[in-house]
Amino acid sequence: SNLTYFVDDGISGATFDRPDFNRMIAAVESGEVTTLIVKDMSRFGRDYLKVGYYTDILFAEKDVRFIAINDGVDNLRSDNDFTPIRNLFNEFYCRDTSKKVRAVMQNKGLSGEHLNRPPYGYVCDPKDKKKWLVGAEAAAVVRRVFDLCLAGKGPTQIAKVLSAEQVPTTKAYYALRDGKSLPEEPYAWDDSSVVGILQRMDYAGHTVNFKTHSKSYKFKKRIPTPEDELAIFRDTQEAIVTEDEWRRVQELRQNRRRSAKA
Repeated sequence: SNLTYFVDDGISGATFDRPDFNRMIAAVESGEVTTLIVKDMSRFGRDYLKVGYYTDILFAEKDVRFIAINDGVDNLRSDNDFTPIRNLFNEFYCRDTSKKVRAVMQNKGLSGEHLNRPPYGYVCDPKDKKKWLVGAEAAAVVRRVFDLCLAGKGPTQIAKVLSAEQVPTTKAYYALRDGKSLPEEPYAWDDSSVVGILQRMDYAGHTVNFKTHSKSYKFKKRIPTPEDELAIFRDTQEAIVTEDEWRRVQELRQNRRRSAKA
């Protein structure tokens, strides 16, 4: 009686940062749970250390009966000696899957294939989704951003110019293109969006792969990849700005940062 369901549909068990999982653990910690039932151990989680903490320490402290139906686990019984090994197998499976996905992405990236969707200013070629074509409307805005920077304006100033000219933001542009509702402030550009455009080498016509990486499949945080470790493939799509212009913009931004720091 008094059942409560916690469901994180479509979220991998490799992470414990799941909204309903967190809500469930909060209920356990507050003493609201007496019995917790899951389909199997892999649905609960695939990090054997964290799973072990919850099942062997937290649930024991809170007097929570834990049952994993398909694995025959019930912490009221004494026949759960195989459970830690099962948890380890679940993590091995997750780790192996991660390695295979990384290998596929590595092969694609090293062959010069785009690993992400085209950035603002480009669209996929209808005849070949792996190729990018210049999107005239957005590309004109990208061109305008670079011209303003070359004229001596910083990201904040450029954002103010675009907002004053009522140029749709990147989010507003995609909303208009896809027939979706506009954001509350469709012309409110911010400096981070401008910086995101200015620093993309893709606009010079090159493909840049592996811009970020993660330390492990357990960590979702992406870390910028050092410049000398990037995989750069030149002249893979039509350029919106020249390489000289792109490099000049990087120099201007670097000098501006040094001046501001000084």
